[in-house]
Amino acid sequence: MKDIDSLASMYVCDSCCCGNTEKGHKEVPVNKLKIAWKKEKLDKKVNLIISNCLGYCSLHNVTMLKNGSKKTWIGKLNSREHFEAVITWAHSVAEFGNKAKLPNILVPHLFLPSDI
Repeated sequence: MKDIDSLASMYVCDSCCCGNTEKGHKEVPVNKLKIAWKKEKLDKKVNLIISNCLGYCSLHNVTMLKNGSKKTWIGKLNSREHFEAVITWAHSVAEFGNKAKLPNILVPHLFLPSDI
């Protein structure tokens, strides 16, 4: 069994801009994600961290996967399908680690912080 510090971690922003419907952004389905992590036993392989501001507010609804030293950033998640793909991605990371493939629906949402 892996120790908790060696697990991959999925950071999902739900703070000042992300998930703020009053600012015109789509809600972040925090409860749905937590339920999926528990029900599908993802919590044993990928930490789910509902975070305060991750920055990059112009991209609203930002998620970052940290897997070892690799960080993958995605933003502008605004549909049920996007968050279902995040769950699918977590399953892939749990199974394949750094070789996990990002679901196609999320590829256009990739960004590098250095480009912002």
